[in-house]
Amino acid sequence: MLEARYLLVILALPFLGSLASAFLPTRARTLAAAMAGGVTFAALGLLICFYPALADGAIVRHTIPWLPSLGLDLTVRLGGFSWLFALLILGIGALVVLYARYYMSAEDPVPRFFSFLLAFMGSMLGLVLSGNLIQIAFFWELTSLFSFLLIGYWHHNQSARDGARMALIMTATGGVCLLVGFLLLGHIAGSYDVDRVLAAGEAIRGHALYLPALILVLIGAFTKSAQFPFHFWLPHAMAAPTPVSAYLHSATMVKAGIYILILFWPALSGTESWYLIVSTTGLATLLIGAWAAIFQQDLKGLLAYSTISHLGLITLLLGLGSPLAAVAAIFHTVNHATFKASLFMAAGIIDHETGTRDLRKLSGLVRFMPITATLAMVAAAAMAGVPLLNGFLSKEMFLAEALEAHSGTILDRFLPVLATLASTFSVLYSVRFIHQVFFGPPPVGLPREPHEAPHWMRLPIEILVLLCLLVGILPALTIGPLLTTAVSSVLGERTPVYSLAIWHGFNLPLLMSAVALVGGAVLYRLFGQRLNAMQNSPVIGRLKGRRTFETVLSAIIEGARGLRGVFGTRRQQVQLRLLVLTTFLAVGLPLARLGYTAGPVAGTLIDPVFAVLWMLGGVSAIAAAWQAKFHRLAALIMVGVAGLSTCISFIWLSAPDLGLTQLLVEIVTLVLLLLGLRWLPQRRSDFWAGSIAPFSVRYRRGADLLVALVGGAGIAALSYAIMTRPTPEGLSRYFMEQAYPGGGGTNVVNVILVDFRGFDTLGEITVLSIVALTVFSLLRRFRPAAESVEMPLQQKRQNAFDDARKGNKVGDTARHYLLVPRVTMEWLFPVILTLALYLLVRGHDLPGGGFAAGLTASIGIILLYMANGTRAVEARLNVRPVRWISAGLLCATATGGAAWFFGHPFLSTHFSYLDLPLIGSVPVASALLFDIGVFAVVVGTTVLILIALAHQSIRSPRANRSEDGTAQEATELEGKG
Repeated sequence: MLEARYLLVILALPFLGSLASAFLPTRARTLAAAMAGGVTFAALGLLICFYPALADGAIVRHTIPWLPSLGLDLTVRLGGFSWLFALLILGIGALVVLYARYYMSAEDPVPRFFSFLLAFMGSMLGLVLSGNLIQIAFFWELTSLFSFLLIGYWHHNQSARDGARMALIMTATGGVCLLVGFLLLGHIAGSYDVDRVLAAGEAIRGHALYLPALILVLIGAFTKSAQFPFHFWLPHAMAAPTPVSAYLHSATMVKAGIYILILFWPALSGTESWYLIVSTTGLATLLIGAWAAIFQQDLKGLLAYSTISHLGLITLLLGLGSPLAAVAAIFHTVNHATFKASLFMAAGIIDHETGTRDLRKLSGLVRFMPITATLAMVAAAAMAGVPLLNGFLSKEMFLAEALEAHSGTILDRFLPVLATLASTFSVLYSVRFIHQVFFGPPPVGLPREPHEAPHWMRLPIEILVLLCLLVGILPALTIGPLLTTAVSSVLGERTPVYSLAIWHGFNLPLLMSAVALVGGAVLYRLFGQRLNAMQNSPVIGRLKGRRTFETVLSAIIEGARGLRGVFGTRRQQVQLRLLVLTTFLAVGLPLARLGYTAGPVAGTLIDPVFAVLWMLGGVSAIAAAWQAKFHRLAALIMVGVAGLSTCISFIWLSAPDLGLTQLLVEIVTLVLLLLGLRWLPQRRSDFWAGSIAPFSVRYRRGADLLVALVGGAGIAALSYAIMTRPTPEGLSRYFMEQAYPGGGGTNVVNVILVDFRGFDTLGEITVLSIVALTVFSLLRRFRPAAESVEMPLQQKRQNAFDDARKGNKVGDTARHYLLVPRVTMEWLFPVILTLALYLLVRGHDLPGGGFAAGLTASIGIILLYMANGTRAVEARLNVRPVRWISAGLLCATATGGAAWFFGHPFLSTHFSYLDLPLIGSVPVASALLFDIGVFAVVVGTTVLILIALAHQSIRSPRANRSEDGTAQEATELEGKG
């Protein structure tokens, strides 16, 4: 057996293949298919090597520390059942890759298709290999995302876009419910580890939170597996390419919910709530899907509703709660994947070679496509449950379980009849599929002349149909060992004795199966021709969920518009006021309930000099608010003075790191705000900008003053309450004592940022990057008002006249007067850059660090901009801010991930001393690499915002417009980014 860490290789291969396929040329169809097939077969080969150990009952696990303090680790787990599911994902995935090579048109961007397909494959593998509840939820959402991309692959098709949107909304909503349910299960079990949750089944079922957790998990599983009333998204997803339908909607995505139900069956089943909810939902889905499939006129529509019906059958079996029913559910999950994938591929060949999937236009294709017809008929017979095929065995186990007593309810009494009725419907739509497509007169008026598909396109169907035959004839030798391994890993000691013999004598299940076969054939003989004239069943027409879905979605959108009409405004000041008022409410409610008391720690006298400093800051803040009424530039300067007072306060209170960072932030933001002043709208005299009621400027400013006073007083009160309470015992001492032995630095603040709380810092620089990209995306499409950027024509003429009179070239006047400061600024750039590097290197032991160094370097670039403009700076420094951001995030993340190779949690740091010639022993810490990432992100985000604002400010709003109205400078900037 391979080592457990090779599970990571199996998981990573599809994602690596997806990334590589994304960079292939658009027309490289064969190369993309070869790469996808090679990646899939490699992962499949590694997976098969794990089977010997799993057959002995072992569970292979490999854990990578992530956040051990929160009980979150990256755990890959492979048991018998997850191995069988992974075998389906990779085995059928390999066949779909081969099929897609010949199905997809050379005109399509096929490498992008295989990129999406491999990413989805990796997401499904991540789902079944995850040993942690949070991991399962993460990969669950990834399957929703990549299925959205696959279903909407032909994005020029409106039905594809609608189907993708519907699938994403439904499955992602269910994913949120699943995550909350998993959080409750983890709370009950005391761990998010899958094995520990499964072992805590008795505690889970007896807990008060069992029912909420159960309902939430079931909603997630039902939405993914298209259970009633969430079934309606699956037929609309048939707008996807047929390889997608053959893979996602038969073997993988729709089986994800089934996987969750089976995996957690030992922990969640066995209660009345489980029986009633799961069995009722499964039975309704089984009947509704089978009945709707009868009336479909589209081949893929028929297969979609039959898929819904079979998923309902599996869910019903799991809901019954007996171990034998669980065995039947696992068995039918595998059988359904094989015959349904082959049927979807056969339907795709029919569509590919005839140009239509309309059952009313197809007939007599056995004359033109005899091989495909034979394969499709065998697969359809397996779907109908014909003896000597795999579908017969699992369906007979289902009928046997339907006869057993499970709860003594009315469902138990009627279940045999309803199960036989559903099986009859299954035979009916299977016979219709076979007869109307392949028999009858030759087709007339088809878009294409029907003929056989290439051999390699049929090969996947031939392999799957052969499996249907082998499992149906020799079940004990073929599927028997694999099924035993899977069942034992799920049920453990509760594994029942069961038989896979193809003959159990004349018994009631066999009679029910015979009734279904004969009844389905008779019903088709009586009503088959009438079905072509019916668009849909009148009963099912009322149960379609699309109308309900669209109604609910429209109501949500209209409700949001109504709220925006009442509370919305385009003015940022009003938005901030609402945000602050919401904060008041969130803070005030706990204080009103719990009360407010100061702590027991006595205060100290305020130094008079410090009091004067604070008074200066307060006066500056008030002056900024007052000057905003008259002159925004003066207000901005006053805000800078208030910020400088805060900076000095940090230094006064022995926080040099905060003081240095605050000073650098003030310098950078001052310039960016100056550039952004021209973007501010003209002052208005109303409070809500026409939304609710007009207010005069006096009332508006009074409201702002009230909000400021309440907010300032509230923050002061909370700060006082915190500072007058004793510090938690040992908290500060711990960081002081562990900064050097644990993080290798004497600057406690920096060690906390890059080591103890490095995960927070990684999140913060990620958010900073998103903000910078958002600012650029917003500003690249807009321009300030013309009067704010264009010089009046008269002034332009006067400047040109003055230049001509003095013998200067146009534009030399400004350069002449800025000569000294421009030279000074250029000379300062290398000095500032050296200072930035100094702050970066020394940050682990003295005030500085990556953030402060990044701001310092940004100040140097800002000075160059002020002297030469962004165009000259770009030409001189070749600044590419998005690459800086990407490199910084990659460096910080890679530094954290490197700890895994040494068996430590993510973002664990290491330090040692390096002996250099002539220099001696030098301390070296891996946190420096993390700080370099922070440095690059800060420089990139600052420069990106600077260039975006500067370009918008210095150019005319009508200059260099392209035909679509987008300014060329934005396009050029985007290219550099």
